[in-house]
Amino acid sequence: MQAFLTKAADCHTQAAHITLPAELNALTLVALFTALLWLPYLLARIGARGLMGTMDNPPSSPPPEPAWAGRAQRAHANAVENLVVFAPIVLVAAMTGATNATTAVAAQTYLLARVLHYAVYLLGIPVLRTLAFAVGWVCTLVI
Repeated sequence: MQAFLTKAADCHTQAAHITLPAELNALTLVALFTALLWLPYLLARIGARGLMGTMDNPPSSPPPEPAWAGRAQRAHANAVENLVVFAPIVLVAAMTGATNATTAVAAQTYLLARVLHYAVYLLGIPVLRTLAFAVGWVCTLVI
C-alpha cells in the first residue's frame, strides 16, 4: 500500500509541473471561452420569457429579445464553427512538434481575435467584427 501511495504522490507531483505549450494553452482558453458564450443570450431569454418560459418548449411566436442577444447567439455559433477548424490544427501542430515562436504568437493572437470578435459582434460593429474574424482566420492558416 505504501508503494502505491508513493507512486501516486510522485505522479501528482509530476503532473503539477506540466506546462502546456503556448498553442495548447491558447486552445484551452479558446475552448473555455467558447463554452461560456451561450450564457449572455440565455440570460436575455430568461429576461424576456421568464425562467419557466425559457425552460418550456419554444412558443410559436416568442416574445421579442434584445437585438444584442441574437448577435450573441450568432457570435457563439461562429465561435463554435471556427473552433472546429482551429482545434485540430493546433493539436496536430503540437503532436508533431511543428510549433515555434510564430505558431505560439498566432495561437495567442487567435484567442484575442476571437474575444474581440465576440465583443464587437455583441455591440453590432460590423467592420471591426469582420477584421477580427479575418485576423483569427489568418492565425489559423499560420499555425
